[in-house]
Amino acid sequence: MLRLKTLALALLAATPAMAAEPKEGMPQLNFHSYPTQIFWLLIIFVVLYQLMTRAALPRIGGMIEERRSRIASDLDRAQELKDDTERAIASYEAALAEARSKAHAYVQEKRDALTAEMDGERAHLDKEIADKVTKAEKAIAATRDKALAQVKDVAASVAGDIVGQLTGIKVSKAEVQSAVARAGGK
Repeated sequence: MLRLKTLALALLAATPAMAAEPKEGMPQLNFHSYPTQIFWLLIIFVVLYQLMTRAALPRIGGMIEERRSRIASDLDRAQELKDDTERAIASYEAALAEARSKAHAYVQEKRDALTAEMDGERAHLDKEIADKVTKAEKAIAATRDKALAQVKDVAASVAGDIVGQLTGIKVSKAEVQSAVARAGGK
């Protein structure tokens, strides 16, 4: 720091002497004005350095730290929300699985009830059908027996007519029936 002060004083002392020299061309390229240019460069550098280190950099550092803490809190909040979301999804899936199992149990219960009801109806219908078949078989047997009895009478009558027409002999109904009975007995 002491060297800078000494250099600054030397440049200040040399400034009036340099100002008296003639000015030719651009001042940046004038070798006689280099010491004053360096002097002012150093002064501006020191002032800007002081401004930056004492005012701008702490503010920037504070903003960076504030932003860093805000980002960290935002990340923490986002993680909390993500955890809440994951818990909500897990509870939703558990509720959905429970609802599915209840629905499956309800459907199975209704299916079993309908199957039992259908089995009862089927048994009832089977019994009705069996009763109707039994009645029909009895009616068929009675009709068959009646028809067979009539067939014997018709056969006897037809046989008597055939014998009468072929031989010209009139045969009695009792004789024809006994002959048909003997022939049916074979």
